[in-house]
Amino acid sequence: MNSMIRPTVVLFLLLMLLTGFIYPAVVTGIAGVAFPEQAGGSVIVRSGKPVGSRLIGQSFSDNSYFWSRPFATAPQPYNATASGGSNLGPLNPALTDAVKTRLTALQVASPRNHAAVPVDLVTASASGLDPDISVAAAQYQSERVARARGLDAAVVQRLVATYTQNRLWGILGEPRINVLELNLALDDLSARHGKP
Repeated sequence: MNSMIRPTVVLFLLLMLLTGFIYPAVVTGIAGVAFPEQAGGSVIVRSGKPVGSRLIGQSFSDNSYFWSRPFATAPQPYNATASGGSNLGPLNPALTDAVKTRLTALQVASPRNHAAVPVDLVTASASGLDPDISVAAAQYQSERVARARGLDAAVVQRLVATYTQNRLWGILGEPRINVLELNLALDDLSARHGKP
């Protein structure tokens, strides 16, 4: 019996050292060299202060900003430690009620906009933390944002076009816009035009 315990303990300690310390350190080191921005969290810094990450959605509810995709995290919005979808099926009354509430909020914020509401403005993503919205979602919000900022709608539309990211390698995914980057650019644009 003692002859089996010693090799078992030694093997356990070696595997713990290898998989718990050495492997993570090597992978972290390679990631830090090969992809330094992503390994560091893709943090956006303004005036020496971090304002958010390109990888995690943030809550924007003021009419002068583009709104992010709805969150599906609890207990607070855009909680990165609770990433995950709502797992509500299309026939679930809770999902139907949430979508109706979001539709109402969009219609109240922009009563003159009679365009179809893009689905990503009323449903959460699988992670619940999506930092991007579709081009259609940004275009839908452009008039509201321009009006709230006192900017020409064409100027805001050009900003949307500037911050549109194409498909990865030209084939994967859909064109998208990072909401935080767009809103920061919008703040810069408003400051240049002397708008609030």
